[in-house]
Amino acid sequence: MRTRVLPTRRRNGRGDTFGRATEGIARAMGTPWFLVGLTLFVAVWMGWNTLLPKGLQFDSAGIGFTALTLVLSLQASYAAPLILLAQNRQDDRDRVQFEQDRQRAERNLADTEYLAREVVALRLAMRDMASKDFIRAELRSLLEELDRRDAADAGFADETGPTIARG
Repeated sequence: MRTRVLPTRRRNGRGDTFGRATEGIARAMGTPWFLVGLTLFVAVWMGWNTLLPKGLQFDSAGIGFTALTLVLSLQASYAAPLILLAQNRQDDRDRVQFEQDRQRAERNLADTEYLAREVVALRLAMRDMASKDFIRAELRSLLEELDRRDAADAGFADETGPTIARG
């Protein structure tokens, strides 16, 4: 049996908190407000350590703002993996969406093929059905035949006497 060193992701949504936080941070880093805030932070840092008296400065401009460089490097070293994690989550969502789209397209194709077969079957069935004009012509010919019989029966009844009414 294999033991797991790292905990597995929970599927109930609560285990995904870190991923959602990662996406939130990555999304915030891509906004103009983040860039404005970072610019203001660097400007205040540099202004503080350049313009204030030496006793209040904590990062010397003479040695190239070493602490500022370290802070920005640390921020960048965390930003890159957070952005990659957020991108991986988006790739996973895109993969799931692609699979759902593919399944939907397959169902639509199957439905379309079924409907096409049904339409063909209806067209074939319609060829075998009697048309309105055909039924009218048949009814007229039957009426004419009945009229001829009635006329023949009426002529035969005159010669032999009264006829029995048919019901």
